[in-house]
Amino acid sequence: MLNFLKKLLQRPKKINKVDIGSRFQLVSRVGQGSMSKVWRAVDRRLEKTVALKLLDVEKTKRLDARFVHMKHKKPTEGEIAITLKHPHVVQTFEHGITTKNEQFLVMEFVEGMSLSYLVEVQNEVMKKNRLRFVVELGEALEYFHRQNWIHRDICPRNVIIDSSLSLKLIDFGLAVPNIPEYQAPGNRTGTATYMAPELIKRHRTDQRIDIFAYAVTCFEMYTKELPWPGGESLDAVVQHINLPPKDLQKLVPDLDPRVVKAIMRGLVAQPADRWQTMGQMLQPLREALAAEKAC
Repeated sequence: MLNFLKKLLQRPKKINKVDIGSRFQLVSRVGQGSMSKVWRAVDRRLEKTVALKLLDVEKTKRLDARFVHMKHKKPTEGEIAITLKHPHVVQTFEHGITTKNEQFLVMEFVEGMSLSYLVEVQNEVMKKNRLRFVVELGEALEYFHRQNWIHRDICPRNVIIDSSLSLKLIDFGLAVPNIPEYQAPGNRTGTATYMAPELIKRHRTDQRIDIFAYAVTCFEMYTKELPWPGGESLDAVVQHINLPPKDLQKLVPDLDPRVVKAIMRGLVAQPADRWQTMGQMLQPLREALAAEKAC
């Protein structure tokens, strides 16, 4: 992993900055996160429609400042995203710096809808494809973990379902290497209601925080509810981290027990008692999907 990081972080001495206005035709805003804006754009060089992500300069600096003491410099979102090649991970074609010193990513444009929208509406698309979406997101995260990263922000907002009803994981802004110095206590980043207890308590973290966030996301996909009562602020989340989650089987009585057990084990407070890898968690979910397809 260390050799991989050294190779990944080798940057050219001279950075050719890109003039966004001349390179791209910005068509419409398609998304905005806490640290970025995403545009539907026509890339005049590639001669195709793309998703152009522009990172806020000051917010990116504040995030990077958390890691200035690290021996191994934190990779940028672009440096991580450009290495990822998986059918359920959005493809990144290019990354760099604009003439305004913004980091940018040029990604495939995914025509579709956010998973958070499907969680909210619980329509026929969600009902008919829910378990497949669960497995596809799990496979994307399993792949990401195999590349030795921690995502740190798995939630419905960072997932898109495309026009062919295939799932895509789309955001890697908070991801860090899965190595000891980045697992050290103290780095609390992510979306509050999907944070694992050890992350909230500022204890040591590893890829199991993503497994927890994935389990929360799956629970929400089936119930339109979070596993714990209360608000969505970090203060509210802190109040219930020692409480057991709601019983998924009671909320969805006809749900395959294999799915229930997989999700509930992913929500266990102690990391040692949780699923240790995404591959382990995916096994019963894949079995349940196979059984569903056979019916």
